[in-house]
Amino acid sequence: MTLAAHIASVLLAAGMLASGSLKLARSERIVTLMSAVGVQGPVLTVLGGLQVAAALGLVAGLWFAPLAIAAATGLVVYFLGAVGAHLRAHDPDWQPAGVLAGLSAVTLTLLLLAL
Repeated sequence: MTLAAHIASVLLAAGMLASGSLKLARSERIVTLMSAVGVQGPVLTVLGGLQVAAALGLVAGLWFAPLAIAAATGLVVYFLGAVGAHLRAHDPDWQPAGVLAGLSAVTLTLLLLAL
């Protein structure tokens, strides 16, 4: 189970690093998508920073599991909030956030099982 937890952590970390970096760089596509749910300006920077921090926590968690568990827990909350934001804004494109919430939950479950 440890190998599966490590693989899930690294894959999720790669996705969060990419997504967070695009938010921090203010990618035009990301700015447009986030504006559709009412996220602009400094909030975008905070969200990108949280994703990058989670990526670092997931990678550091390869050596110290509580960091990965904390990062994965944070990502579950982050993406459940994202689903809520999409639904509140009546944005029909909430499924990617839902999938990422699920992947974060699977990673968290694998990490907990590997203890």
